[in-house]
Amino acid sequence: MRIYILLILGVVSLTIPTIAQQTTSTEQKKIEYPEFKKKLNESGSHYIKATLVGQIWSRYTDFNPGSTLNGYTKQSPFDIGIRRARVNFLAQPTDRIFFYAQFGQNNFNLTSKLYAGAFIHDFVGEYKIHAKLLSIGTGLSGWSGLTRFSSPGAGSILGVDAPLYQQVTNGMIDQFLRKLSIYAKGKIGKLDYRLALTNPMTFQSSPSYDASKPASSYISTKEAKYSLMPPHLQTQGYLNYQFFDQEDNTLAYTAGTYHGKKKILNIGAGWIHQKGALWHQDVTNGDTTVVSDNMTLLGADVFFEMPLSSKRNAITVYSAFTDYQMGKNYIRNLGVMNPSTGVSGTNSLAGGGNAVPLIGTGQTIFTQIAYKFRDNLLPEQGSIQIYASAQISKYQALKDNMMLYEGGVNWLINGDHHSKLTLTYQSRPIFYKDSNGDNVTNSRRGMAVLQYQISL
Repeated sequence: MRIYILLILGVVSLTIPTIAQQTTSTEQKKIEYPEFKKKLNESGSHYIKATLVGQIWSRYTDFNPGSTLNGYTKQSPFDIGIRRARVNFLAQPTDRIFFYAQFGQNNFNLTSKLYAGAFIHDFVGEYKIHAKLLSIGTGLSGWSGLTRFSSPGAGSILGVDAPLYQQVTNGMIDQFLRKLSIYAKGKIGKLDYRLALTNPMTFQSSPSYDASKPASSYISTKEAKYSLMPPHLQTQGYLNYQFFDQEDNTLAYTAGTYHGKKKILNIGAGWIHQKGALWHQDVTNGDTTVVSDNMTLLGADVFFEMPLSSKRNAITVYSAFTDYQMGKNYIRNLGVMNPSTGVSGTNSLAGGGNAVPLIGTGQTIFTQIAYKFRDNLLPEQGSIQIYASAQISKYQALKDNMMLYEGGVNWLINGDHHSKLTLTYQSRPIFYKDSNGDNVTNSRRGMAVLQYQISL
C-alpha cells in the first residue's frame, strides 16, 4: 500500500515541475473551453445549453478483512473505474420557463454489469413566479433538504467526493439522491431557501432489495431497516444566509469550492422528515409487534471561502453538524464503487472491500479545510490546492466513534475545474463484534485514489 502511494506521489511530484519548466512565461495562459450553447434571443437570456462532466479513478484499496472478489480471496487490488459520467441539458425558452435534464452513469468498474446503460438523474420543469423570490418546479430533482452537500455539484467537488453521509437515503428510496418532488426555491434578500414535498420511491425498487429473499429478512428485532410498506410523503427544506457574494441557484447543486473566485460566508440549516420510513420488530412478554420508525434528519452547517490576495490564493472551510433519527440502531455500510463482491470468515461489520459504517442513527461532525495556492503557481499549467477532511460520527449501533479521515491535493491544470487531477488518501475504521456483542474498532484500512476530471 505504501509503495503504491509513494509511487503515485513520486510521479506527480516529478511531472508537475517538469511541465512547469517547459515555459518561462510569467502569466498563466488562459484556455477558452467551448460552450455548447444556442442563444434563442439577441441578449442570450433565452437559450439551450449542454454541459459534460467525467471523472475517472485509478485506485488502490486495502480491503476489509475477509473480502472476496467473485468468491476468491483478495486483499489489496488495483482498479480503474468511471466514478461519474454526466451529460446535462438546460433550456430557458422564456423569461419564466426553465427546463433541466441530466443523464449519466456512476460507479462503473470491474464488478459492474457489462452494457449497463445510463439513467436519468434529473428531469425538471420549473416556472418562475417572481424573478428572485419564488420559482416552483416539479420532477425528478436534487432540490433536497438538510445540508449544503445533500446536493453537491459533481463538477465542483473539492476532492473526489462530497461528504457522502449527507446523502442519507441515496439509492435506498431515491435515485442517486434525486427525488420525485414538487419544490419551491428563491432568495429573500440574502436568505436563500429551498422547500420540497417528495414522493419517496419504494424500498423494493432499491438495488439493496432482493426479491428472492423472504419479506421477514427485511425486518429485525436488533435494528431498524427500511420499511416495505407504501411510503408516506417526505418533507424537506434547507435555508442558508449568504453574507457576502451570492451563489447562483439556477440548479440545485452546490459548489465545493470556487478556487478563490468568490468571497463566501454562508450559514445554513435544514431538515428531512418522513413518517414510518423504517421499521423494526419489538418483542415484549413474548409478543412480537411491528414498530414503525419515523425518519427525522436535522442539519446545520457553515461554508466559508476567502480569496487572500489579488492572485486568488484562497482558503476554503466547511463544517457541519447533523442529527439523524432513523430508528433503533439503524446503520448503513457504504463502499464507493466497491471493488469487492463479498466477504467470508470474519465478523467485520461493514462487509467486503472499502465499505464502512457511514450513516446511522446518531450525530456527526464533519469538517473540511483547503488552501489554494496563487494563480499561475505553475506557469501555463495552473495551480495547486491541498485539502483535508474528517467525519466523526457517534452512532447508536456502534460502541466506538466512526472516524473517517481524508487528505489530498488538486492539480488545477488550467486553474479551475475544467481539467483537474486529484490525488487523495482515505483512512477508514474496521468495526467488528467483540465478546460482548458490541461493535468496536481497533484497526484501520486505507484507500488511495488518483482522479482525472474533465468538464465542458
